Amino acid sequence: MLLFGLAAPAMAQTPTGQWVHAFAMEGQPKYGPDFTHFDYVNVDAPKGGVVRTGDLGGFDTFNPILPKGEAAGGIGLLYETLLTPSLDEQSVYYGHLAQALMIAPDYGAVTFRMDPDAKWHDGEPVTAEDVVWTFNKLIEVNPDRAQYYVNITKAEVTAPGEVTFTFNQTGNRELPLILGQLQVLPQHWWEGKDAAGKQRNIAESTLEPPLGSGPYELASFDAGRTIVYKRDPDYWGIDHPTQVGQNNFDEYRIEYFLDLTVQFEAFKGDQFDYWSENQARRWATAYDFPAVADSRVIKEEFPQDYAGSGIIVGFIPNLRREKFQDALVREALNYAFDFEELSNTLFFGQYQRIDSYFFGLPFKSTGLPEGEELEVLNSVKDLVPASVFTDTYTNPISGDPTKLRANLRTALGLFQQAGFSLDGNKLVDADGTQLAFEILLNGPTIEPVAANLVTNLAQIGVAVTLRTVDSPQYINRARSFDFDVIYSGWAQSWSPGNEQRFFFGSSTAKEQGSQNYAGIADPGIDALIEKLIGADDRATQEAVVKALDRTLLAHHYIVPSYSLRNSRTARWDRFGRPENLPEFSSGFPTIWWYDEAKAAKTGGAQ
Repeated sequence: MLLFGLAAPAMAQTPTGQWVHAFAMEGQPKYGPDFTHFDYVNVDAPKGGVVRTGDLGGFDTFNPILPKGEAAGGIGLLYETLLTPSLDEQSVYYGHLAQALMIAPDYGAVTFRMDPDAKWHDGEPVTAEDVVWTFNKLIEVNPDRAQYYVNITKAEVTAPGEVTFTFNQTGNRELPLILGQLQVLPQHWWEGKDAAGKQRNIAESTLEPPLGSGPYELASFDAGRTIVYKRDPDYWGIDHPTQVGQNNFDEYRIEYFLDLTVQFEAFKGDQFDYWSENQARRWATAYDFPAVADSRVIKEEFPQDYAGSGIIVGFIPNLRREKFQDALVREALNYAFDFEELSNTLFFGQYQRIDSYFFGLPFKSTGLPEGEELEVLNSVKDLVPASVFTDTYTNPISGDPTKLRANLRTALGLFQQAGFSLDGNKLVDADGTQLAFEILLNGPTIEPVAANLVTNLAQIGVAVTLRTVDSPQYINRARSFDFDVIYSGWAQSWSPGNEQRFFFGSSTAKEQGSQNYAGIADPGIDALIEKLIGADDRATQEAVVKALDRTLLAHHYIVPSYSLRNSRTARWDRFGRPENLPEFSSGFPTIWWYDEAKAAKTGGAQ
């Protein structure tokens, strides 16, 4: 996801019409043109050792741009972007493959000047032609990216070592940053032949080890099970100011597992080093094994990992199914979800209930609209639900049998308003067909949470079933919108903008592979998204975000679940890290390093 910055009331813009070393959505970059490293790194961090991470599922391609299949983890160790962010600022990106950028005065174009020192692992330079080729191939083979880049009309080499992107609109201040995040691929390699003499094809999946420009090279792999990356000692950017003190491990290994329980047992057995916990019960009860007791495994929470982003997650009905096109039906589902009971019995009180599409961010909608937010809503008054002006969104509260019964009565009333009625113990439509649907889950973690909804809806005659599938099947079904309801969500940045089209815009409702999981195609939401993209100061941006948030909530496109604003982690204690971590990330493993003394006490990686 894009991570943009929290701005002052009015956004100072990156200078236009001149070359600059960094892009800031607001204010001034912390680091000047002559900076030598980010403040949060250890410039003397030792190089060496191995870091092992675990992942669920598998991989079937090293081609990072295809819309289908599962790309290998860690591919970002090989391929680099034009700009790269600092972790102690928001929405500030510094030159990387591109040493500088120049934005047109009307924000109708941006030009990047390539760093002449940037090299592919075969010694060839990373060129402006590589950038143009990558962009054109990306929108050619990946409909998702074509939609995401819909406002970019042309990419061309406009001078030696310079690439210019032209836009079909002006004033969209986010587009230079979006293009700065473009991951560049080597044209000469992809247009060449493999060791067997077969022509490579960027439109096809491949397990041939790819050529990159990054700090690591692909050393070996076992298809779908293990990937090993080795640090390139001749990496062109080793002394680059955005790279100093980073990429300190000689070896980066990813181990894959098909079952989460098996994966956790593998972590306990020291088959990999770092575990990100996603289950409250396990966090509260399962860390009683000997390695924790004798401090060889360290539990730690990091608020930094969520400091710069928001989220909404929950049960998302597919509006492409007729049964979910009535907002009353979608609203009724929320009254059957008993978060408070789950908090008491399953969550150990660790979570908060989500009540915003921008949960965790200070500019979510609250109370009734006022000021500029009210002005924004009035400008689209005929396109948004009337309730956005009169009602404050709140989730139903249960937690005991009396409250649950009352909420289920409310849910039943909403279903009846939508045309359903009780026929014995079944909720049926006018044709006598019972309301029934399936909840699709990615693995077993959310099964107890979804079971709460299944059980409660059964009490008012709705037949809900759970289907748990492995990650590849879940991804393919989600991409093709082959589901009734899924458990998923959207991460949000501190500067929401163009990506909202990809999440909630009519233009992506039918685009398979988009993140418009719900199938939202609403003119009011489209209008608000366009106002957001065109906002020219921070106050307007925040006002439109609140209006968009309020409108999305009023349509009941999701049954919100819960969130934790710290990342829960456990690790084998064989690593060092900077004394002061950056504000917006724990930085693992990028700015950490292998500590030989700790490893000697803990036992070296196997």
